[in-house]
Amino acid sequence: MFELPKISLKDKVSVQEWQIRVDLAACYRLMVMHGWDDLIHTHISARIPGTEYLLINAFGLAFEEVTASNLVKIDIDGNIIDKDCSFEINPAGFTIHNAMHEARHEDICVMHIHTDETIAVASLEEGLLPLSQYAMFALASMSYHGYEGLAVNADEKLRLQEDLGDANFMLLRNHGALTMGKTIGDAFMHMYDLTRACQVQLQVMSTGMRPIYAPQSIIDGIKAQANIVHAGKTGGETAWPAMMRRVAREYPDFSS
Repeated sequence: MFELPKISLKDKVSVQEWQIRVDLAACYRLMVMHGWDDLIHTHISARIPGTEYLLINAFGLAFEEVTASNLVKIDIDGNIIDKDCSFEINPAGFTIHNAMHEARHEDICVMHIHTDETIAVASLEEGLLPLSQYAMFALASMSYHGYEGLAVNADEKLRLQEDLGDANFMLLRNHGALTMGKTIGDAFMHMYDLTRACQVQLQVMSTGMRPIYAPQSIIDGIKAQANIVHAGKTGGETAWPAMMRRVAREYPDFSS
């Protein structure tokens, strides 16, 4: 059986980098806990604040194997920074993340998934519909990108960036979903809302009954309402500490 190298970077990186590593590793474990992982595919990437370096999962690891120390530090072009690193990254997966981080420097986290529900809704001509409260949050900041096959062509980057614009949610046609966040917690909560919205939409559509669509005025005002609920914080700021505790109970090794 192949055993992963036992490494610890806790005392070898800055306090700020270590915290991002711990948060990002937790997010990978949450992917498993929510059933969002896809074997060794898809990615969550995060920028180390104050630097131009990114962290991403090592290609070939299952998400329940991702730890704070085995995340790979790369530059914006995907070059591995630590020359002693024994892991590689997935170049096809990185194309999308490279495009997003280049376009949105203020957002530190990009989360991308291939769940059945997000692929199904992304493959509908109408896309996401205003059928649930979860959908309201996503529709207030939604974008779409057409399918171009595996993301290995550099010239797709510009189209990804143009399609994203200033949105925090993206459905990639025939492919999956992507969310942005100024924190890892924000990107996670955005993906939680988008995933639940897609699940509810498919359930409503499966009834064959006539749905009730929420009015555009609700979508337009949902951010202001959420600001009241969260007392000026983001949903990620409010929920993330509880999510970290949940991961620590289920996977105490994630922060190693």
